[in-house]
Amino acid sequence: MSVSTGSVPGMEAEQVPDVLTEIRRWRETLSELRPAATEEEAIDRIAALEELTSACSAAQARETLTFDMHRRNREAEDGVSSKKQGRGVGAEIGLARKVSRHRGNSLLKFSRTLLLDLPNVYTAMKGGDISEEKARTVAKESDWLPREKKHELDERMAERLPEVGVRRLGSEVRALAQKLDQKAAVDHLERCVEERSVSVRPAPGNMAYLTALLPMPQAVAAYANLKKSAQTVIATGAADGRTQNQIAADLVVERLTGQSAAAAVPTEVHLIMQDSSLFGPGDESARFPGVGPIPAQSARDFVAENEAATFIRRLYTRPENGQLVRMDSRRREFSGLLRRMVVFRDDVCRSPWCEAPIKHADHVDSVAAGGETDWDNSSGLCAACNYLKELDGWRHQATAEALEVITPTGHRYKTRTKPLSGPDPGQTHGDIVAETTAPPGDRARAAPPSRDHEFSVMIPWRYIRRTSQPATVDIGGSTVGIDIYDADERPMSPTEELLCAAILEKRNSGGEGQAANRYFGQER
Repeated sequence: MSVSTGSVPGMEAEQVPDVLTEIRRWRETLSELRPAATEEEAIDRIAALEELTSACSAAQARETLTFDMHRRNREAEDGVSSKKQGRGVGAEIGLARKVSRHRGNSLLKFSRTLLLDLPNVYTAMKGGDISEEKARTVAKESDWLPREKKHELDERMAERLPEVGVRRLGSEVRALAQKLDQKAAVDHLERCVEERSVSVRPAPGNMAYLTALLPMPQAVAAYANLKKSAQTVIATGAADGRTQNQIAADLVVERLTGQSAAAAVPTEVHLIMQDSSLFGPGDESARFPGVGPIPAQSARDFVAENEAATFIRRLYTRPENGQLVRMDSRRREFSGLLRRMVVFRDDVCRSPWCEAPIKHADHVDSVAAGGETDWDNSSGLCAACNYLKELDGWRHQATAEALEVITPTGHRYKTRTKPLSGPDPGQTHGDIVAETTAPPGDRARAAPPSRDHEFSVMIPWRYIRRTSQPATVDIGGSTVGIDIYDADERPMSPTEELLCAAILEKRNSGGEGQAANRYFGQER
């Protein structure tokens, strides 16, 4: 097998035996390796395996760039314009390495930088002298430099690479890069300010990370103010047993939402939960779409004890296997309840290993090709993956239970749709819900006598949106989106009555608590 590598440093063409067979043999040898007999041998093996890991990462970087070159050369021969050459390469790399499309693009960019701009860093990584983490640090801290300056930095840092840790290496590379090109450094900092943003991602223990990427002075000032305010709360005796960090976290919520207390934020809870877990002692986890599972008891407590109005949207799963029930639509686009169901089912982008937020509810088979706007022909995808599947050579094959992605090289990657819950032993059949016949609205309202504020149990799937109401209003020069719903006075279903009664009774601290305990599976 011959690999033509052009003039890229460190990518000499050579004749090799069946490389894939050899690589797989090495993998099997390592997986079946017997443990070391002594402490000294174990440490020696760890060091040798670390060097091998670095060499493997360097080889992957080389093959990544090789694949990119082959693809671009073939597309140039096929008459593809230079602007369109290489589209989808990062996504194919991500699939091959079982990571997201975004990560695949990052790996492609790193490979180009490593082999084309930082040959000494690549050599050190290939020889096992530095880890991939160190190589990435150098590439990241010098990414904004012009190519000729990167080469100079690479030369000057060559001897230093194996001698320092990752953090110090990053600091030294950043300082040298700024020294080599002051103007580019200033321009880089100005671009970074434009990239300020806020994001949220799940964390263990039913928590989440709310992250703000800010200019350094603003971030330091905001953090210092939170700490000072938290210390003031402790000094005035209003901490109520909370630590300084806990108070600071509560202050973030209060200041961002404008609420008087962190726990009083109005919440729409999309509960994907079995009846036996919501109304009884079932242990099947509930889910917050886009965030992940929470214990059934935590979900019951959250619904019943949230200090603000809680909007409860119950999503029914098929009792036999836990999949969401089917919904049909006569529309050309996925919208309304059907779109929401697709998003809840897939949770994040459905492409294998992508996991980016869903932006598009997509037709697996396009409408132009005869695809229907229905449950089995739907996929929740991020924008990039949706556009990617339209490129030549890419295909998706899917049902509601699974998605298979076929790339231009003919490789196939399949992902199954995990049921949102297991079978519900308390139910024997499921409902088929059509979008055009979804029930309209109503709500139950009550004020527990032991509370000094009103608590509302909202059932928004029973509401009818007032279509005559404008979608936006102008308030003080700001455009604000608004929805107004009218309630239907039809009697609630037995399930809805049970839901309202259970929540209200649990919140009542008087003598009515036993019934609520029965519904929510608690004992006093």
